[in-house]
Amino acid sequence: MTSHPSDARPRPVADLFSADGRLIAIPRRRERRAALLAHLAETLFEPGRVYRETEVNEALRTVHDDHPALRRYLVTDGLLTRTRDGSAYHRQPTTPAPGGTAPTAA
Repeated sequence: MTSHPSDARPRPVADLFSADGRLIAIPRRRERRAALLAHLAETLFEPGRVYRETEVNEALRTVHDDHPALRRYLVTDGLLTRTRDGSAYHRQPTTPAPGGTAPTAA
């Protein structure tokens, strides 16, 4: 009997990165992308610090060339908030998700 892909345990976020630390691809599956975004928010952005858009872009560019998409996903998922004019970004506090999979915005 073969297992169904949805029966498998979630793969670690590290599987999304090449040996040199670059993101191989932005996942299409929402759950997988959410885990990646939580990881990026926690590793690239300090809580309580104000970031300019250029700083956010520079940080995201260290892992993937499509930094606008990553920035948009981080804001849409509530992991980063931005001022109305887009001049300042803040990392939101995160809390563990039920089941301990990936953090979610608090």
